Amino acid sequence: QVQLVESGGGLKQAGDSLRLSCTASGPTFSSYAMGWFRQVPGKERELVAAINREGDYTRYGTAVKGRFTISRDNAKNTVYLQMNSLKPEDTAVYYCGANFWVLATAAWDIDYWGQGTQVTVSS
Repeated sequence: QVQLVESGGGLKQAGDSLRLSCTASGPTFSSYAMGWFRQVPGKERELVAAINREGDYTRYGTAVKGRFTISRDNAKNTVYLQMNSLKPEDTAVYYCGANFWVLATAAWDIDYWGQGTQVTVSS
């Protein structure tokens, strides 16, 4: 099994920056593609960003492209989401997800989820 723990969420103002972190348990982090997804009430969980095992290929949701950056440090078993130019519509619970071997861009493809961290952006 894989255990994921997110951190770094909080309350920010429009235009601010925030960095989320997700740390995985165990020695097999490099076997998993990773992703960040977000969810608001009444809407399905949607892709924010995803990164392959090697960290040299990324995908982004259209709403965050150009503002957010995903990265990973396999030596630290950690994936990051750098969020810049935050907007009120970025307000959501952000979830870290792990998928064995192959990068996933849909929530139903994710094998393991973290507990989520709340990001709230005020205007």
